[in-house]
Amino acid sequence: MAKETLRVPLSELPYQTEGIFFAILTERRAGKTRDGKLYYSCRIRDRHRQAGFMVWENSPYFEPCRDSWSEGKFFKIKGTLYHHEKYGLQLEIGLIRPVEDRDREDGFSEADFQQVLPIAPEQLFEELVQLAELEIDLEPLCRLVLTLLNQHKSKLLQLPATPRHYYIHAGGWLEHTLAVTKNVLLLADRYIRQYPLLRPPLNRNLLVAGAILHEIGRVVELEPPAKLLEPFDYSIQGRLLGHLILGRDLVREAAQAQGDLSGELITLLEHMLLSHLALPEWGSPRLPLIPEVLILHHADDLDAKMEMFTRCLIHDTSQGPFTERDPILGRNLLKQREQ
Repeated sequence: MAKETLRVPLSELPYQTEGIFFAILTERRAGKTRDGKLYYSCRIRDRHRQAGFMVWENSPYFEPCRDSWSEGKFFKIKGTLYHHEKYGLQLEIGLIRPVEDRDREDGFSEADFQQVLPIAPEQLFEELVQLAELEIDLEPLCRLVLTLLNQHKSKLLQLPATPRHYYIHAGGWLEHTLAVTKNVLLLADRYIRQYPLLRPPLNRNLLVAGAILHEIGRVVELEPPAKLLEPFDYSIQGRLLGHLILGRDLVREAAQAQGDLSGELITLLEHMLLSHLALPEWGSPRLPLIPEVLILHHADDLDAKMEMFTRCLIHDTSQGPFTERDPILGRNLLKQREQ
């Protein structure tokens, strides 16, 4: 007797069970094996689960994938879910086609795929502005930060922190930046007390400004999608230069237009933006040379990793003590514990 094909969301589909469901394509990357065989590596998701699948050149879906599939499109899929030891959750595709209008009668709705923020982006933006006004007591530096925030407000309300790694939803830039800034303040006040002999002391104004602006270059690096739920992608400038250099340029241009900040302070702020990733393999063009960058680097990295860990643990639906292997973290997290 043939097994029943379940009609359930991807997030509810059991392992080794064929199901029919709707999903959004989040990644489509072309590749070639060592022996020259072409393929596309794809990832799809619903609101709570993601999975990958391969489209090989001998597949009937290779040409449609190459010619007409794009990230952000919705698909109706018939497939079987399984767990790969190295690549995590994978699909064996039986049938796949783009969603059509008739699928709405079968329950398809774009709203089912939207990531819902616990706090509205407008509220996050206002909180970030208030934090700058409260914590940066050097008026010209505060004005510089507020100018850049307000100048790019409409885009910041929609911007993810990154397209695929952490805070990938609309408003994620604000959520991440606000968390990093709050963590930086906690660390700054602790280390100012711990190292009273440091001269000059940690520059709290510089730290807060650097935290708020550390990823301001994303507004130029990333381009908004043409349609709802399509992911942000990299602009030409973003691919050529990256958000560190683009952010430094935005700060430099705004400071020059304002004209009332010291050259040394602007240089230090530019160094914060250029070196906060700290490691060359992460894309940092310079190593941190002032202690303020050290604080920003670890606050930034901690918040990004915490969001990735938390999202994996909250959305995982697998059986057993560990999550499915997260493709970005590259590991399975322990989720069943009493302490």
